[in-house]
Amino acid sequence: MAARSLDAYLNSAGDLARLSAHAGRLIKLQRVFEQIAPAYLTASSHVANLKLGRVVIHADSGAVAAKLRQMLPSLVDEFSLKGAEITEIQVKVQPSGVALQHKKRVVAAAVGSPAKTGLSRLAEELPAGSPLKEAVERLVKRSR
Repeated sequence: MAARSLDAYLNSAGDLARLSAHAGRLIKLQRVFEQIAPAYLTASSHVANLKLGRVVIHADSGAVAAKLRQMLPSLVDEFSLKGAEITEIQVKVQPSGVALQHKKRVVAAAVGSPAKTGLSRLAEELPAGSPLKEAVERLVKRSR
């Protein structure tokens, strides 16, 4: 059986295709946000969602959210200049540090030697630069 790319798989099913397209739009908006907002703010905030022309940005703290709210008119204009059809930006405080403190530490999964060998062979067969290849290689590298 020929190996299919992850994008081809995601675009093959209706629901997955919509999800993949939405994720792609969010990634593009995040890149635009990183270009138009100051670096000290983009380090503590990110584009979280897009719905009906409204972009939701999550900020790590109230101070970052307040500064972003002050910049909303210029951010909307800059998004529009970059080709994004944005009518409104909503900023929400979503602290990431607090959530990480309460999470249990994730332990790397144990992958047996035969599975590691098979995954390594799979990674070798995938095209160079493929996101799937990189993910499989990381899995092999990080597994115990």
